[in-house]
Parts: sequence; structure tokens; C-alpha cells
Amino acid sequence: MKPIYVIGHRNPDTDSICSAIAYAHLKHLKGENAVPARCGQVNAETKFALDYFKMECPLLVSDFYPRVKDIAIEKTVVVHQHDTLRRLGEIMREYDLKSVPVTDSQGVLVGIVTVSDLAQRYFQELGMQDLADMRVRYRDIIHAVDGKVLTGDTPDKFIEGAVKIAAGSVDTIKERVKNNDIVLVGDRHEATLLVCLEQDISCLVITGEGNVPDSVVNKGKEKNIYVMTTPYDTYTAARLVNQCVPVRRIMHESPVTFKPLQLLNDIKETMHSTNYRNYPVVENGKLIGLVSRDSLHVEKERVILVDHNERSQAVEGIEDVKIIEIIDHHRLGGIQTSEPIYTHQEPVGCTATIIANMYRRRGFDIPREIAGLLLSAIISDTVLFKSPTCTDYDKETAERLAKIAEVNIEEYGLEMLKAGSGIGDMTPAEIVKNDMKEFVIGDYRIMVSQISVMDTKEVMDLEDELIASMKNICEKDSFDMSLVMVTNIIEEATTLLFAGSPKTLIAEAFGKGADGTHIFLPGVMSRKKQIIPPLSEAVKQIKPE
Repeated sequence: MKPIYVIGHRNPDTDSICSAIAYAHLKHLKGENAVPARCGQVNAETKFALDYFKMECPLLVSDFYPRVKDIAIEKTVVVHQHDTLRRLGEIMREYDLKSVPVTDSQGVLVGIVTVSDLAQRYFQELGMQDLADMRVRYRDIIHAVDGKVLTGDTPDKFIEGAVKIAAGSVDTIKERVKNNDIVLVGDRHEATLLVCLEQDISCLVITGEGNVPDSVVNKGKEKNIYVMTTPYDTYTAARLVNQCVPVRRIMHESPVTFKPLQLLNDIKETMHSTNYRNYPVVENGKLIGLVSRDSLHVEKERVILVDHNERSQAVEGIEDVKIIEIIDHHRLGGIQTSEPIYTHQEPVGCTATIIANMYRRRGFDIPREIAGLLLSAIISDTVLFKSPTCTDYDKETAERLAKIAEVNIEEYGLEMLKAGSGIGDMTPAEIVKNDMKEFVIGDYRIMVSQISVMDTKEVMDLEDELIASMKNICEKDSFDMSLVMVTNIIEEATTLLFAGSPKTLIAEAFGKGADGTHIFLPGVMSRKKQIIPPLSEAVKQIKPE
């Protein structure tokens, strides 16, 4: 069965990553195939927690848009470009195929041939084909006519002459048959056969599988001419010889192909414009299989959302998956599902608090490393219990987890927060997207990022560059406003940078003038409780610009 992906929001924070890992582990304990995932890079704080408890980073999932690899790719037989049309026909009949990919000797796709291509050649075939320039070998003729070779020992040699049917008088044969020709003859009179050999032909095919005089065999050996018999009559043998033409002569070169990671929506458009039945799927030039116009149904991925429930914060392609659960501690944000699902939301400071207590209620012990990650998430989201979002339930849960994880909350918490504070080598563009979440408030689309520091000055020294990056994001991604919370852990305060419009929204929400590019908000540490609610109320009071 396909796995269940447990995934947090875009630009993941410690709660988003650690809750995904812990809840996937809980699902495993219940016998379900759950995989923790993330839709962004981990920050320094989260990396500290993962490294401290020796846990691997979750699987990176950039999006859930269905791709070619997610649909039924038919494993298929192939023909090589030098195989004959006879061989192609045999494969199509044996496997009931409508189209067959063509590869070279290294397995690289070079073309595709369809049953209609074969039929078209059949109806266009008016006479014997000139095989001299088609790199047909004697072994191809032997195979095509099911020949029994009486003389001749160079099957890999290429044919040089034309194919002739020896009919009529001896004089006619002498006139028409030339040096190196391949001659089909149904007349098994010794004189007729010897006349053909005297013309220094390269191959004599005696149809009807009759007895061949010893004199003819000896003459063939003497002149080093292929002599063979075939059970087929002359007409049938002639048609079979025409099927010695290599597949490359009728195949479609440079066929329309797809790669495993191409989006289904993209290949549907291509299929509509080209209208072929089957399309090769290739990776690094090598054929993987075929997809048909009728195989585009894909089983939706099953996903559990943790630490968010708003579409704007979810991984790209969330509309193409089957959401089966939501575990969160934020406001309801409007994700819709096609059927009832399990949701668990509580007004606590951290999703990890909810998940930790789900272990307890369901009778499962929490391993030390999982307890450590859950504790890390609570410390992060509550800023070591200083955030107004923190509840007594968060504190009680953290104390239990700390005992299991065998750490001192204060010491470990400060060490972790210190590891995640500051900007290090982050660029202004990375700073303004740190822990970014998108909100639709009234008629406005607003992004709110947050970075925790112990020294506000190191960020504010870059204010001009940060504002420029924020304006660029607004223009590029169609946000009305970009907000960046620079939260000082020591001072328990936030400097709020803002760009975009309407600036009156900032003034109305926080009761401060918004003529510049930032305001200072003492005591403000929580985006969820102290930034979004005032903005939501303010939007009701202002008129759109």
C-alpha cells in the first residue's frame, strides 16, 4: 500500500518538522505505513534538535502534483533498429501490441513503430524491394523465409544485389538476373537452377522445399553462393523477403516521449495535441516503458497535515491529494475535503503538545529521541514558555517529555534557542522568508515571517535590504503586505518590519504610526496570538485603498 505522508507547512519550523516525525512514528506503532515529510529546508534551530537526538531529517517533498511516475507505466517489449519487419510482426502478434519502441544496441530509445506503420507499408508494397542500400544481411533472409541452408557460410555479410524472381525462359533469366542478385525460383529443373548460378548471383532461394540436385549444391559451393530451400511458395517467399527491411526504415524517429517527473497536466496537453495511442517514458535516454492515453488515472497520495490547516500554507499540489487527518493548534483556515476526516485541534501553544498526549491516551510509550523532538517543538513554539500562546498543559507536557528525554528544560532550551537565533550567513531574501506563513485577512493577502534573535541590531542593520526584499516578494508573488517579526528572546519583544499596503492596517492593528518601515512591539512574541488577531480586527475598520 502507498505510504501516508505526514507533513507540516511550508518554510517549516521546529514544531512542523518534529510533529511530523513524532506523529508518523505513532502511526507506525499502530501498524500504518506513515512517512514523515517536509516541504522546505530545516532551520538552524530544528537542525540542532535533530542532531542532538540523532534523528534523520524528514523526506523533502516539493509538491504533490501527480507525475508520470505515479501512473501505470507498462513494461514493454522492444525491437532493435536493425531487427526486420518480420521480427516486428512476430512480436506484435505474440504480445498483441499496437506500438513497439525501437532501441539501439545500448538500449537507448531511437524511435517507435506502430501497427499502422506496418499496415501502410504492406499496402504500399508494389514489387520486390531493393535491399542493397538497407543493410540487410543474409541471415535476415534465412530467418524471413525459414530457409534451410545447403551452401553458404557468411550469414552476417550485407546483401549487395537486388532481389529477382526467376520466371520465364532460360534466355529471359540470363537477361534479367545480374551479378550478386538474390534469386527466388520455383522451377526446380536442374538446368534452370544452374543457369541462375552461372550468373554469379549471391543467393539462390528454391521455393516449395523440393529436392535440389547435387550438381546445384556442388556448383553453389564452388562459386561460394548461398543455396537454400524454403517451404513457402514463390509468392509468399517474395513477400517474406520484402519483410527483411530493418525496422528503422519505417519507424518514427524522435518520438514524443515523457520523463518520470513530468507533471500529468503537462503530458495531457501534449497527448491532446499529438493524439498518439502510446508514448515512451525515458530516463537518461533509456526506455522505462510506455504510457497510454487510457492510463492517466492516478491513485491520490494520502496525507496528514500537522501544525497547519490553511491551503495557503500547505505544500504545493495539496488539492491533488487525499487529506485523511489534520492535527493542529491554529485557527481554522479553510481547507476543504471531499469527505469527513479525523481532525484534532486544541488551543495550546504547540502541535507537539497534542501529539505527545495522543501517545499517552493510546497507551504507547514515547522513545527518548521522539520525546526529545516533541520537547524541542514545545520549547520553540512557546519560546521556552514565554509566549502568550503557552498554556499550563504545554508546561506539564514538556516536563514529562524532559524526563523521558533526559534533559534539563532550561539548559537544553536555551542552548537550542541560541543555536536558532541570529542570522548567521542568511541573505536578506532568506531572512524575510524565514518561518514564513501566508494569511488571507479580509481582502488582503499577507505573508508574515518570524526570526528569533538575541540581538535585534544584527537584523535591523540590514533594514534597507530587508525592506527591498519584502517589496520584491509582494510584487513577484502578489502579496498585499509582507511582515517580518524580529523577535528578541531576551527582551521578550518584537520589532515588526512591514512593506506593501495598506499601511493604515498596521496603524489600526497596533495603535502606532506606520509612516516608516517598522514599529516596536514590547511583550509581543506570538504571531498566532499577538499579530494575526489584531490584523483581523483592524481589517474590519479600514477602507480598502
